[in-house]
Amino acid sequence: MDGLLTFLIFAGLFYVMMRFGCGAHMVHGHGDHSGHGSGGGKHIDPVCGMEVEVDKGYGKMYEGTLYRFCSKSCLDKFDANPEQYPNKPPDSGEHGEDLP
Repeated sequence: MDGLLTFLIFAGLFYVMMRFGCGAHMVHGHGDHSGHGSGGGKHIDPVCGMEVEVDKGYGKMYEGTLYRFCSKSCLDKFDANPEQYPNKPPDSGEHGEDLP
């Protein structure tokens, strides 16, 4: 009986911590940032000029700026010679921060 009571106490504490404590961020769908006003949600591929959505394509940090690429071949071209492409940040949203 003591084992069952101990288990129920720990299970209750685990539930409370996951619901209201360290696991609370998982409940509200933290992965969905569509309502956070992240601007247009697109970057411009510096290699080919295509628009790339924030959650698509490939990303690369270069000299403190995040660049997004439409394909692996564009990323490889950038990696081979990054100085060849404009060193201005891509469209970074309405608040001026780099988008992931």
